[in-house]
Amino acid sequence: MSFLVEENPAKHRFEILVDDALAGFTAYLPRGEVLVFTHTEVDERFQGMGVGAALIRGTLDQLRERGGRVVPKCPFMAAFIDRHPDYADLVVREP
Repeated sequence: MSFLVEENPAKHRFEILVDDALAGFTAYLPRGEVLVFTHTEVDERFQGMGVGAALIRGTLDQLRERGGRVVPKCPFMAAFIDRHPDYADLVVREP
């Protein structure tokens, strides 16, 4: 199973493709260099397979590469960051 995480700026979200099928997304509101993440959704066909975690990890890794920051209003993303404190440096309070 191959995962690909890519940004879809037109829809203000990062999407995860599993074997070329859209498996989920995490939506954001842009605030300059800060993205306020509001919702994460994984298609029920892909739940319980680590797709959500791969989506958040891929999103945060891409944001780190480009110097972005996040406000994790989405409970799923917030919980992921709590479990993986090496991403805590990307978190800011809402601007």
